[in-house]
Amino acid sequence: MAFFTETTLGMGLVILGQCLLVLIPLLLALAFLMYADRKIWAAVMMRKGPNVVGAFGLLQSFADFLKYIVKEIVVPAGADKAVFFLAPMISFVLAVIAWAVIPFNDGWVVSDINVAILYVFAVSSLEVYGVIMGGWASNSKYPFLGSLRSAAQMISYEVSLGLIIIGVIISTGSMNFGDIVAAQDGSAGIFNWYWVAHFPMLFLFFISALAETNRPPFDLPEAESELVAGYQVEYSSTPFLLFMIGELMAVVLMCALVSLLFFGGWLSPIPGLPDGVLWMVLKMGLVFFAFSMVKAITPRYRYDQLMRIGWKVFLPMSLAWVVFVAFMAKFEVFGGLWARYAIGG
Repeated sequence: MAFFTETTLGMGLVILGQCLLVLIPLLLALAFLMYADRKIWAAVMMRKGPNVVGAFGLLQSFADFLKYIVKEIVVPAGADKAVFFLAPMISFVLAVIAWAVIPFNDGWVVSDINVAILYVFAVSSLEVYGVIMGGWASNSKYPFLGSLRSAAQMISYEVSLGLIIIGVIISTGSMNFGDIVAAQDGSAGIFNWYWVAHFPMLFLFFISALAETNRPPFDLPEAESELVAGYQVEYSSTPFLLFMIGELMAVVLMCALVSLLFFGGWLSPIPGLPDGVLWMVLKMGLVFFAFSMVKAITPRYRYDQLMRIGWKVFLPMSLAWVVFVAFMAKFEVFGGLWARYAIGG
């Protein structure tokens, strides 16, 4: 044990093991979440969906992965090759490192830092650079237009996401995810979770997360009708796969944030049953199901409608909510419903 706690090599191996312990299950989960996404979409349309590769089609995602690996990598003649290949790597790596501060249970986190929310917000803000670089390096008008759309869209909805999170930070008095979950623990059970205190912002956060991750009905940077799949139209094989993994991993990250910020993270919703990682995974799965259902039943917005909602509706509402929460927390209204830091949360 002294080797792993006192030597540089030992501590490095421990950190590497912790990272792999998060990354490997996450990548495996992405494969089955993609399968679930396709099956849910198929069920809404009253068709079968993936059902051939493996039992019930469970290996379809792995077959698609193998297909991407063995396909030829095609690079446009006028592309900037260095930036062209760097862009998908940035999208993938930034999506992965954001998980370093996401806890799955009390103490189950790679890096338990006090500014975890600030870290996640900073990393997710940088992901737009991968999209911009991919669109620009392709040396084609359609990818470039798609990347500009994506940049404007992601920046617009990051503002709303940030302000909504500030309201949660004000209530908790901490930017640590563990403290936020602890502040939601109480005798009232599920009614002590932040979905009650911050109820209007739950819907704004969910919709903003859809826009931030380019999910339908806000997948306008990839709109086939006018942009021919947007910023990734010139990509194939592994670089395209890295873009897709990064995008899906960002979606799952948003599911984790919704679970931690509004639904008590790993806290048990049923009195008498112990808290644990299974509750966290179940809540993330339910939020992902909501993501999939929105994709299946909602028509795509026009781009001007999307931007108008972001700047003229969500921004004023989230800003007003920050002022409201600050006032309610200062005077501890309703027994400190918005001031959990004052009652031991």
